[in-house]
Amino acid sequence: MITAYDMLVAHPFMAGVPDRFLSRMAHYTHRVTFHEGARIFNEGGRAERFWLLRDGMVNLDTQLPGRGEVVLETIGAGQVLGWSWLFPPYRWHFGASAASPVLAIGFDARGIRALCAAEPELGYELTKRLIEVIVERMQATRMRMLALHSETA
Repeated sequence: MITAYDMLVAHPFMAGVPDRFLSRMAHYTHRVTFHEGARIFNEGGRAERFWLLRDGMVNLDTQLPGRGEVVLETIGAGQVLGWSWLFPPYRWHFGASAASPVLAIGFDARGIRALCAAEPELGYELTKRLIEVIVERMQATRMRMLALHSETA
């Protein structure tokens, strides 16, 4: 069986992170599976975890007045699910549900934040990597909102 540590070391998001940090991060990880249709988190809820996806697809969504739940983006293997855990007030900016069966590495956000505070080099590295994810997600959201606007125009 592949361990959470094995999955952590092999995940593209962690490429180039020194092993001394990966081995410490592994203490705050576990293997996670989500069944298709499972709600992973809700917009506005407390962001206490994050995941590195190994297999499967996850829909990121938001509630739009008059439209209900709208899928903004679908992410998959090799991607990060969740960045709100790193930035106060630690609330999800989107919702997420499994679009297919998912295998992921789950992280305890509080433990990783404490590790980042104790190891500023790791904190800086994770922050840089997550900022890239945030920019990509915001661009995808912008494009989806433009598409939704053009559908109603």
